[in-house]
Amino acid sequence: MDRNTFSKSWKVLCWNVRGINSDKKWVSIRDKIIESNCDIVCLQETKKENFDLQFIKNFCPSQFDSFEYLPLVGASGGIITIWKSYLFNGHLVFSNDFSISELTSKHDDSTWLLTNIYAPCTHSGKPLFLHWLKDIQMPPEVNWLLAEDFNLIRKPADRNKPGGDLAEMLLFNEALIALGVVELPLHGQRFTWSNKQLSPLLERLDWFFSSLSWTNSFPG
Repeated sequence: MDRNTFSKSWKVLCWNVRGINSDKKWVSIRDKIIESNCDIVCLQETKKENFDLQFIKNFCPSQFDSFEYLPLVGASGGIITIWKSYLFNGHLVFSNDFSISELTSKHDDSTWLLTNIYAPCTHSGKPLFLHWLKDIQMPPEVNWLLAEDFNLIRKPADRNKPGGDLAEMLLFNEALIALGVVELPLHGQRFTWSNKQLSPLLERLDWFFSSLSWTNSFPG
């Protein structure tokens, strides 16, 4: 995802890493950060309780020196957002069991809100997440970006096999309509998740949405 203004641009890298406690995973993350030339990193499913800068240096170049995170819950979950402090000033706006948000500012004199989401994958957890999502009261003038792993599909075509919970799809779409957000198109692969079986189930669980104000402020 790029944000372009005249001669400057910045990028946000989002990735469900499915655990971040191995040397091999650190190398993969660092390689992707360098390859993407990103300025903000949003990671989901870190499966880690605590972070500090010393640990973050295992997988991030040294310019990434500011961060906010949520710890894992039980044996899974956990998210972190990391950014370059020389490009952005950030602070925690709110956090809960589902997401973490920072207001970043003073890059091309713009201010905006980023919400890094890792939604629950359990049948009981999804309605709680959707209720929270639908009830967010975001002022329409805020430049707002919602990113990553919602663990939900919007329509039956978002999976390669018949099935899916139609009630969950309806609730998900109702929440998005209530928020008034715009879906940012996904390029490349049609699906973003696999159960890795011999005959795999494939689904699109990763989504990116922005406020109308964002699309007007950052049309590029």
